[in-house]
Amino acid sequence: MAHYFDEPSRTFSEYLFVPGYSSASMTPDKVSLQTPITKFKKSTQPVISLNIPLTSAIMQSVSSDELAIALAREGGLSFIYVSQSIESQAAMVAKVKAYRAGFSPNDTNIRPNQTVAELTELRKKTGHSTTTVTEDGSAHGKFLGIVSSRDIRPDYTSPETLIRDVMTPFDKLVVAQDGITLNEANNIIWEKKLNVLPIVDKKQNFVAYVFRKDYNSHRENPLELTDDNKRYLVGAGVNTRDYEERIPALVEAGADILCIDSSEGFSEWQKQTLQFVRKKYGDKVKIGAGNVVDGEGFRFLAEAGADFVKVGIGGGSMCITREQKGIGRGNATAIQDVAKARDEYFRETGWYIPLCMDGGVTFDYHMTLALAMGADFIMLGRYFARFDESPTQKLLVEGKYVKEYWGEGSARARNWQRYDHGGAGGKLAFEEGIDCYVPYAGSLHDNVALSLAKVCATMTNCGAMDIASLQKNAKITLVSAISIREGGAHDVMPKA
Repeated sequence: MAHYFDEPSRTFSEYLFVPGYSSASMTPDKVSLQTPITKFKKSTQPVISLNIPLTSAIMQSVSSDELAIALAREGGLSFIYVSQSIESQAAMVAKVKAYRAGFSPNDTNIRPNQTVAELTELRKKTGHSTTTVTEDGSAHGKFLGIVSSRDIRPDYTSPETLIRDVMTPFDKLVVAQDGITLNEANNIIWEKKLNVLPIVDKKQNFVAYVFRKDYNSHRENPLELTDDNKRYLVGAGVNTRDYEERIPALVEAGADILCIDSSEGFSEWQKQTLQFVRKKYGDKVKIGAGNVVDGEGFRFLAEAGADFVKVGIGGGSMCITREQKGIGRGNATAIQDVAKARDEYFRETGWYIPLCMDGGVTFDYHMTLALAMGADFIMLGRYFARFDESPTQKLLVEGKYVKEYWGEGSARARNWQRYDHGGAGGKLAFEEGIDCYVPYAGSLHDNVALSLAKVCATMTNCGAMDIASLQKNAKITLVSAISIREGGAHDVMPKA
């Protein structure tokens, strides 16, 4: 006979917090959102922690290198999407790792014997106005000069003009040597009244830029997530098919943490992938697994060697797994059940394995509920897809700006490796995700700051100044359908 769960499967929208005692010293600006992302032994510290509990989903329409840099600047982490070639994914990871906090890598470069017409086409692709001139046109070639917007007069400069004839040459630029600190670089920028300071090595090869415009941005982001060399942390997705080739390439590129990207994690495929990592790298390479929705699935992945476990099946905004296969569970119920199993595992073994809530988060307060129910951090797709930094197009549709967004289970993504369970492979038998639009929301920085301000305010209302105390002390109540209606604007006539 099939097993039946006694309780119904519930969503985050069915719960509210009950206020706890807040002292006068409990203000939102004092809340710590630091949280572990890798497992750790009792009385020790995790190898990797996040400064904010947000990660971006392993999706083509979300986690590019640009978004990874923007999110790391805020204190979170992106998992570069896996549904691409090994070479292109590794290149994205390497690009993020090349970006030292405050130091911008060169991704718009040209040779001196190329033309203004070629420069114009290059800028259309990259969107950057500062172009590096190197001897061989490579990103780290011998640095010869810069071409900026002030060097070219659109209505006067001929498209056939050579770059060497319009660029600002090396001997007329103020440059600094590799090894300079960000503080020293900014001092030069302000003393010399520069907009940009190129950094070169001893052989005059280009290394990076420090821009004046980034000065305030760097000061405004004290939670930047960096390694010991001040390079941004970045994750990468892997699948259970080509992991023997993909994982070494991602490790070589500098990925700080990996995550198995699958619609369902309670499988031999995931165990084999985790065992490969442990056999080849021991505990040096960090890798998460999932997704699961109950304690049995959690324990399976924990014992297989996962550094964190993702929770949630079929709860994403464009995921139709539940409709197509009848598989899943309400995400609030899932995280509660898995968190209970996680805590039991910790008491038994002394190992704490962080949980990632993946799906079901529609409103900002859902983030706080997920954390209170046991999640250590949250993975978001739709949320980040709306921002300038996501890799999709911004379009005007029916008078409103939107961004494209599609699921990894859609025909557009063609990510059969994520959903295949040992079949012939190479194609999706049916879709488990849709292709859609999401409302355009602006910059990642502004939106993340607003969302986390709400999280911190709710935590202080609960009498919690960090995530651990929120999980311990939060009071949560189920709400009826009528009380949900009562919680919004009602019985009034909104102004137009």
